[in-house]
Amino acid sequence: MRGRTVCPKPRSRARNARGRERVALSVGYGRMGRMSQENLPDDAHPEYADALPEYAERVLEVTELIPPGRVMTYGDVAEWLGEGGPRQVGRVMALYGGAVPWWRVVRADGALLPGHELAALGHYRAESTPLKEASRAAEGHLPRLDMKRARWDGGERAEGHT
Repeated sequence: MRGRTVCPKPRSRARNARGRERVALSVGYGRMGRMSQENLPDDAHPEYADALPEYAERVLEVTELIPPGRVMTYGDVAEWLGEGGPRQVGRVMALYGGAVPWWRVVRADGALLPGHELAALGHYRAESTPLKEASRAAEGHLPRLDMKRARWDGGERAEGHT
């Protein structure tokens, strides 16, 4: 029996409060629905259907300000804006970040973005972003960003590395 568990677990099903009737779920259970314009009702702001949310626009504007060869963390961007947090910035980047230099907004530990490691690494090398060599124990032997040297504080020190 390849690929089967020894003790299959029963799947829970959505039921009403009394536990008798099954209830339809808005999304497949165990998975979050994607937060995008697709999930809005048809009559919700039809004249603004293609517009970005204001917070997303501001996150993307900050991303475009980051100079080549420098990075900001998700938390840095949120702090710079004075609103939201790292998760909100990450969500904006996941949904709308493809049109901006997304590789310049990173995790605080300097790890490359999972699933986009090679694309990001190509950008970092082209922009001469400071990297740390990967240890032999590191998964895939990919380098990390040297956050002490690559991190940009959003100030006037936009040229070069420190």
